[in-house]
Amino acid sequence: MQVRLIDPIDLEGFRQRARRLLAARVPPQEVHWCEGAGEGGFEADAPDDLWASGPAAATTAAARDVAPRVPAAFLDLCRRVILHRDPQRLDLLYRLLWRLVHEPALRHDPLDADRLLAQRMARAVGRDMHKMRAFVRFTTVQEEGGATRHVAWFEPEHRIVEANAPFFARRFAQMRWAILTPQRCVAWDGQALRFEPGADRSAKPPPDAGEALWLTYYEHIFNPARLKLAMMRREMPVRYWKNLPEAALIAPLSAAAQARSQQMIEAPATAPRRIRAPQQIHVVPAAGVAPVSLDELRAAAHACRACPIGALATQAVCGEGPLAPAHMLVGEQPGDQEDLSGRPFVGPAGQLLDRAMAELGWPRESVYLANAVKHFKFELRGKRRMHKTAGQREALACAPWLAQEIDLVQPQALVALGATAARTLLGRPVAVQAERGRWLRERADGRPVWVTLHPSALLRLPDPERPQAWRQWLADLARAREGAAPLQPA
Repeated sequence: MQVRLIDPIDLEGFRQRARRLLAARVPPQEVHWCEGAGEGGFEADAPDDLWASGPAAATTAAARDVAPRVPAAFLDLCRRVILHRDPQRLDLLYRLLWRLVHEPALRHDPLDADRLLAQRMARAVGRDMHKMRAFVRFTTVQEEGGATRHVAWFEPEHRIVEANAPFFARRFAQMRWAILTPQRCVAWDGQALRFEPGADRSAKPPPDAGEALWLTYYEHIFNPARLKLAMMRREMPVRYWKNLPEAALIAPLSAAAQARSQQMIEAPATAPRRIRAPQQIHVVPAAGVAPVSLDELRAAAHACRACPIGALATQAVCGEGPLAPAHMLVGEQPGDQEDLSGRPFVGPAGQLLDRAMAELGWPRESVYLANAVKHFKFELRGKRRMHKTAGQREALACAPWLAQEIDLVQPQALVALGATAARTLLGRPVAVQAERGRWLRERADGRPVWVTLHPSALLRLPDPERPQAWRQWLADLARAREGAAPLQPA
C-alpha cells in the first residue's frame, strides 16, 4: 500500500493515516510512504472510503479512529523527525509506532537500531534549527512608500522554517522581516506570520551599511589568542560560510593570528583606571610608641600590617573634624572613594549622611567623622573594587587605632553607625535594631555610645521600604545630637 502526504511535514496527517493503518493491522513492510503531489497512493486528505480498496476494507470507522497508546516522548520525537529531509523518515516512524504497540519491550531498549536512527535524525534537525537561529543575518531593504523590511537568506539542511518561525517572531516582534530559503519563505508583518514558496538565491538582498558596521565590529572583537579553527568549523560549519558576511574575514584574520598574539604578549601592561598603587610610607613611627598627634596616628595606621587589608589598600583613612567635639560619628570602614581620596565619608554613604545632617541643620564641620577599620577591604570584579565587610579579627586589629584616635580627639559622645562600629566601641556584639536609639554607658572612659544604622544600610533597602527607614534614621540622629550628656568621669 502506498500512502502519500501532500505536505511533507504534516504531522497531524501522518498521525491520522498511521493510526488507521495500525487499527487495520497493516504491518510496516506492506506500506510505502510518499510525499508531495503525485499519481497513485492515498493522500492525507483523502476521504475514508478510499481505504476500502486496501487491506483495511473490513475495518470499521470506530476501529480506524482508535488511538494507540505510546510514550509521550515518541510524539516529541515525531515532531522533530518529520522535519528531516530523509525520504525514509515516514517509513521509520510508522515502523517504530508499529513496534511500540506490538513489542512493549522496545520502550526499554535504548540501543534499538530504529530508535537510534530516529534520535540521530531528531538531533540533526535540532542542530539545523540552532544554526538557523545563530547564522541568519538580516539586511535592511527599503520598500515602496519608504517602509523598511529586514530580509535574510538562509539555506537550511532540513524542513525547519515553519518550526523555527515562531522563535523569530518572538525575537524580532517589533520589526518587519522576511527569511528566504530555497524551499520555504516566511515573513512577519508585526502581527502574523506568512509562509510562501521557496525563493532563488538571486532574491538575496545586496549588502547594506549595517553589514559593513558588523564586519568592522567582528574584526575588532576577534581574539587571535583564543583561535581554535577546528572547534570553529564544528560550531560554524563551512557550508554556512557562503551566507555569512564575516566568513570573508576568517582566512586573513586566522593567517595573522600568530603575529597578533605575539604583539599582545609583547605589549606593555595596561594601567588600571581606578586602582592606584599604595602610598609610600615616608615616616614610620617607632614601635611601641603611642602617637601624640593625628598626623602621627595616620602614619602609624598606614604602616600597620596587623591584618592583610593594610597591604592592599591605597592608604589608611583616619578621621577628620574638630578636636574636642560634642560628637564623634564612627562608621565601619572606608570605601573605594574614601580609599582614593584619603578622607572619610565622601562616597555614596557619606553623601547620604551629608544630606541627613543638612536636613537636621547639623553642620558636618561640627562633628568628627571616623571609621572603626582604617583600611578599605574589597574584592575585584573586573576593574571595579567592590566593598567587602571587614571580619571580626580585622576589626579587632584596628581597634587600637580607633581607641588612640578617641584619646587624641576627646569627643564628648560617640555615635556608632552600624554593627561593626558599635562592636568596636562597646567591646561586645551589638544587635543594631534592638539597641538603636538610646545611650549606652558601658565604656571605661565614661563616654556614652548612641547606636543607629550605617547610611549604606539605607542604600541597600528596597525602594518601598526606604522612606520609612529614612525618617526613623533622621529621628535617631536628631535625638543623638540633642540628647548628648556631658562626659562622665571614669
